[in-house]
Amino acid sequence: MKNVKVLGSGCKRCEAAADLVRAEAQKLGVEIELEKVTDYAAIAGYGIASTPGLVIDGKVVHAGGLPKSDDVAKWLMA
Repeated sequence: MKNVKVLGSGCKRCEAAADLVRAEAQKLGVEIELEKVTDYAAIAGYGIASTPGLVIDGKVVHAGGLPKSDDVAKWLMA
């Protein structure tokens, strides 16, 4: 199971990023545990200055704007 954190304030882009991760995981048959991190200190702890950010299994894979579906699929399969 992949641990996925969506870092952001909870804005529309952050919600869209979470939805995108869920959809890609379901399409690929990858089980995920999705957590939304909205605490600014925690977000800063990952070195993220621009949200939404994605952390998969403890590794920052994306920051700022919506990631592409293909990239999310690649990260989930890694």
